[in-house]
Amino acid sequence: MMKKFLLVVCGSFVGVTLALTVFVFSAIIFSVVLVSMGDKSGTTVVSDHSILHLDLNGVIEERGGKNNLDFVAMLQGDDTKKVGLNTMVEAIKKAKDDEKIDGIYIECGGVAAEPATLMAVRRALVDFKKSGKFIYSYAHEGYAQGDYYLASVADSMFLNPVGAVDVHGLVSANTYPKPLLDKLGVEMQVVRVGTFKSAVEPYMVNEMSDANRLQKEVYLGSIWNSMVEGMAASRKISTEKFNQMADSVMVTWPADSFVKNKLVDKLCYRNEFEDRLKKLTNVDADKDLNLVTPSQLAGDLDAEQSGSGKIAVLYAVGEIDGQVSPMGSNDGINSEVIAETVRELIDDEDVAALVLRVNSPGGSAFGSEQMWKALDDFKKSGKPFVVSMGDYAASGGYYISCGADRIFAEPTTITGSIGIFGMIPCTQELMENKLGINTYVVKTNENADMGLTSKRLTPVQYNAMQNMVNLGYEQFTKHCADGRHVTQDSIKVIAEGRVWDGATAQKIGLVDELGGLEAAIKWAAKKANLGDDYVTQNYPAPVNEFENMMEQYMVSKYESRMQGEMGFLYEYHKMIQRILGRQHVLCLMEETVIK
Repeated sequence: MMKKFLLVVCGSFVGVTLALTVFVFSAIIFSVVLVSMGDKSGTTVVSDHSILHLDLNGVIEERGGKNNLDFVAMLQGDDTKKVGLNTMVEAIKKAKDDEKIDGIYIECGGVAAEPATLMAVRRALVDFKKSGKFIYSYAHEGYAQGDYYLASVADSMFLNPVGAVDVHGLVSANTYPKPLLDKLGVEMQVVRVGTFKSAVEPYMVNEMSDANRLQKEVYLGSIWNSMVEGMAASRKISTEKFNQMADSVMVTWPADSFVKNKLVDKLCYRNEFEDRLKKLTNVDADKDLNLVTPSQLAGDLDAEQSGSGKIAVLYAVGEIDGQVSPMGSNDGINSEVIAETVRELIDDEDVAALVLRVNSPGGSAFGSEQMWKALDDFKKSGKPFVVSMGDYAASGGYYISCGADRIFAEPTTITGSIGIFGMIPCTQELMENKLGINTYVVKTNENADMGLTSKRLTPVQYNAMQNMVNLGYEQFTKHCADGRHVTQDSIKVIAEGRVWDGATAQKIGLVDELGGLEAAIKWAAKKANLGDDYVTQNYPAPVNEFENMMEQYMVSKYESRMQGEMGFLYEYHKMIQRILGRQHVLCLMEETVIK
């Protein structure tokens, strides 16, 4: 038996070693190929009569890297495309002024992006149209809602004769795992401040509260109205008519109905559409279209910029000190890295201003405070500090934003959620009555056992936790009041953990202006008296690409194996792991995906 065990272990070791060797060798070759592509700046040489090709068959991330090829995904046969929002917007901006770019081709295939990200791209497309160059869109299988929101800007929209348009409105769905936890014998002991602080609600009750439903109805309605106004105006349809069609399950319509109702302009097959583009750009029928990708046109946006008059663009993306995978990777905001970077920018004489790009639902209250302090020190240094909000800047995301000289947000940004909570799991029922495991403690002091998940909090311990959360809320609201130059009481009226859309947030004073990252940068430049003579530099510095690929590969292999073994239960497993892995006191909004 031992011999067989050793043979299995040795065989597994050899297999893993060979796999890693192949991966490392392939990665080295791949890196060499990347270096050899393009010119030194990373920008592709564009030929005459080229078309910027926006392939909406993938994910629009907040920040693109030096290249947008996902080597790990390629090895695993995953064809999901990823492009940075900054890469896409910069490419559209360059295409507007590049004489060799004749127009833009939007290929629709089910883009994955939140409303604020889509709005930033759409704004860039609307600005591009001022050049007089064409924008054409085509959907082979159909226009998903995100696709349609962007493609409606086009001069002409084309659809496959058997394709469809699926515009249906917005929905936010949240799971409530309390019944499952009750069956398992796990109690989530919750302390919170804020009637609307709904991040903990799924662990307290079995159904959505009236307060949570109200806030969702308000911000979803506002976001949808912003989107409908844009789509309806571009297609010259009234908003009332557009909403009626969205309510009609239009995805089931025959294709010619989309033309009749002015949702698209023409039905044609892909080759017919491409022939049309060839004629439009003077390309011979037997030649390929001169298509340029956003990453090729934008170049390396993280390249080092030298000289004074520099505006630092600092990206704070993801959960604050959270989302740690079982393999150790952290896909969110490392508060120590952000705070350290800010302090380096204070001492950098070339940096004239800071624009903090926030796309975060919040996270660790402690981490939020450390970043707030570093940013407050930056502001006190006399350099302008501006915030640009992306899809989310809520709870801890607003905590780090509130002290800025100026706050910019998209009308569709999710922000606010000024509240704080603590959540301590108790497995006493699971351990004692489900598994038959008893825990006995010997302690020198009354509350020495506080924090043991196998024991329920005593009333004294619970009250102590509530008091700590109350103090955290007072500190949070005071930071907001000082940063927004209002009274703390006025902040508390709009706080209570309530989530707001960007347009409403501007009306109630949580946001100063509606606009994207470029508007925030221009304001910072003006505030720093730089005029048009400035450069931007992205921070933090990109991680080592090879190390990042290795880490991604190991994490993806682990997750693939776990998902294969657990099936649909893997998502609930990850949810529980996140709960157990987080700090006890959080500034975090509920997990919300708007679709």
